[in-house]
Amino acid sequence: MNTRILLCLIAACVCAFDSASAQNGELALKANDRVTISIGGIPDNEVPQISKVYTISDNGTVNLLHIGEVRAAGLKPSTLQRAIEETYKAREIYTRPTVTVTTDDSATTTRMIYVISGCNKNGPIAYNTGMTVLKAIGSAGGFSPFAKPSRTKLIRNGVTSEINLKDISSDPSRDIKLQPEDQIIVPE
Repeated sequence: MNTRILLCLIAACVCAFDSASAQNGELALKANDRVTISIGGIPDNEVPQISKVYTISDNGTVNLLHIGEVRAAGLKPSTLQRAIEETYKAREIYTRPTVTVTTDDSATTTRMIYVISGCNKNGPIAYNTGMTVLKAIGSAGGFSPFAKPSRTKLIRNGVTSEINLKDISSDPSRDIKLQPEDQIIVPE
């Protein structure tokens, strides 16, 4: 394969991963995450019954006054906020509710990325915002003596991409930002 084509493919993979992770920095919610839901524009006596901290249930929902179970898992906080507002309006419970959904990073369950092989300490690593492939490799104790970083695979949402970490090591600006549940496989 032509080197120029290979470089274009690598650049396309990097751009695809970066654009997917750059969407306003919000992470999708999941079961057992804790969210604070605040509401305004409703009768004062009902505000305390809705405005509080909720833990997303194992089935991915929060239970709200008058509307019951609302799907939260898989949604970003801003999307959940709009869904709650629209549900209250559509069911004609409130005419102009204003909902705010916030997360507290210390209150959300730990999100992980997984280093499968090729590092000195393979296994799950706690995800941090802004974490990159090279930072994850460093957190996993660096490459094992038999690692082949030029054939590293990144698995995200079931899609596998091959990346050459030697190229990224020489140009850190090309490092790929990770998302929770990403898997890194460095062949040995």
